[in-house]
Amino acid sequence: MMYTSFLYLAAIQLASSFSAVPQKQCASRSCFRPSTSFLSTSKSNNENDSTSIDVSDLNITLDDLKKPIPKEMLYETFQLAGYQSTSRIPNVDDKGCYWVENENDLDVTLQIPGLRGQPAASLSVLFSTTTVSITAFGRVVYSVIQMGFSDPDDCSFITEDGEGMMPIVQMNIKKRDVGERWGGFILDVGEDSIL
Repeated sequence: MMYTSFLYLAAIQLASSFSAVPQKQCASRSCFRPSTSFLSTSKSNNENDSTSIDVSDLNITLDDLKKPIPKEMLYETFQLAGYQSTSRIPNVDDKGCYWVENENDLDVTLQIPGLRGQPAASLSVLFSTTTVSITAFGRVVYSVIQMGFSDPDDCSFITEDGEGMMPIVQMNIKKRDVGERWGGFILDVGEDSIL
């Protein structure tokens, strides 16, 4: 309760440090629009209240703020990225999967601790619309279920030797449904993973 009161007083002090345009002095529409032009920190309807901020120069209405952001703007300008665990064990977060998501594809880098010691040249990747499987010497040793649907014919990978004998698998996953956001790469680690 005391913390809330402090925040309220701080907000009033901050708002009062700005110059406000009183309602009676502004007759034009550009100075005052009661629904959107003033931000108030108090709930009083007092016209002499100096705790309002004039934002009329932004030319924004509440209806503008309720409109959805166009998909084209989001997908062309924003990239999502993050780390995920490659382990089936729930409490282990090895951050072995780094992914970067764009509108059309995902770039994924895997460093799976269970592959330590395997030569990068012995690894291969099998793509399907919903899964990715990694093979070592022709045997599936690791698989994941993807967060979305991919186009396996347009996916690619490279492998290279990493530090500490940990191979690095880099993949480019083309999305089947362009513009769909996955928000990650690994939905679940496959049960057939022997690592």
